[in-house]
Amino acid sequence: MAPSAASDVPPPPDAPQGSFLQRHGVKLAVSILLGVGIAWVMARGGLPLVPPKSTFAELKVWTVPTYILMLVIVHYFRAIRWRHLLRAVGQVSRRSVVAVSWIAFGAILISPLRSGEVVRPYLITKRSSIKLWEATGTIGAERVIDGLVLSIMLFVGLQLSTPLNPLPDHVGDLHVPAAAVPGAAYFALTVFLVAFVVMGIFFFARGFARRVTFAVGRVISHELADRLAGIVERIADGLRFLPSPSHFLPFMGETLAYWLINACSVWLLGWGCGLTGMTLAEATVTMGCVGIGILVPSGPGYFGAFQLAAYMSLGMFFHEDMLKGPGAAFVFLLYAGQVGVHLVAMAVGALLDPSMPVPMAEAKVEAGAPPQRIAS
Repeated sequence: MAPSAASDVPPPPDAPQGSFLQRHGVKLAVSILLGVGIAWVMARGGLPLVPPKSTFAELKVWTVPTYILMLVIVHYFRAIRWRHLLRAVGQVSRRSVVAVSWIAFGAILISPLRSGEVVRPYLITKRSSIKLWEATGTIGAERVIDGLVLSIMLFVGLQLSTPLNPLPDHVGDLHVPAAAVPGAAYFALTVFLVAFVVMGIFFFARGFARRVTFAVGRVISHELADRLAGIVERIADGLRFLPSPSHFLPFMGETLAYWLINACSVWLLGWGCGLTGMTLAEATVTMGCVGIGILVPSGPGYFGAFQLAAYMSLGMFFHEDMLKGPGAAFVFLLYAGQVGVHLVAMAVGALLDPSMPVPMAEAKVEAGAPPQRIAS
């Protein structure tokens, strides 16, 4: 498929007007305040965002580029596995799947309050006949399955690891008990299990899902009920992969590879920074805590929430001297590596498909509006 000039792309029917700040100023301000607030709390608690040079004294330098290489593999698996879900609703090239995903992952990272989530379903409609709500349905399912797999791995990691006994009632100088981590993990597992069941009901019992949605929405207004019921039906169209082993099983295989390689990369970096007692189970707990922690609204780049979640998980296994020493170096490199790979991959995605429209403003297309195709 030969790319065409960006000028060939007709503007979406309801593209938002005004500058970026006019459209996103409030969200941006709130996200920055959240990030700065969390960073201030961590600094008061003696948990450095940028650690002093002394914390890198035990760093095995070769582990950092190896960690980055593993992140690149993880990023590829995270992107390419989406093709299995999309094939149930339409045909998309591997190149487009990777390009769209890498651009969208970067947009999610840098956008305020994760508003970049709208980018991926919008962009894939530009490169295929897939409808917006079908694409949204596949992404919703992907998010639920990711959350469930991550929560199960976190649960297993907690069972196989050996935390401090007793668990400290603070992390650094923050009066936040480390025991909050297992409680949050079990809550997340429950939420994602319920979400997975609900997702199945949406697909296998669509009429029932529509009736329930209509009944709930009707409490407010009949117009809202009709709109919500229509959204449920269109999202359900994106879940056609569920009863298909040829789509669902390869997706699950690549999802497990994505998360297992991710856990191993965290383990390697922890060992390389001087956390020599860290086990794979403890690294899995750290990965799980960070993955769930960044779901909470925070600053652009998950700033603040990412570091706090990582420190909370380490506080279960390492005493304060390790936490503020090699642990601080580990959290810094863990975050810097993730942000760096996301941003570089976003640029590579744009190079892979230079005709791809990137601005998030265009992604706010009215639900159900026919997608505008790029000429091939």
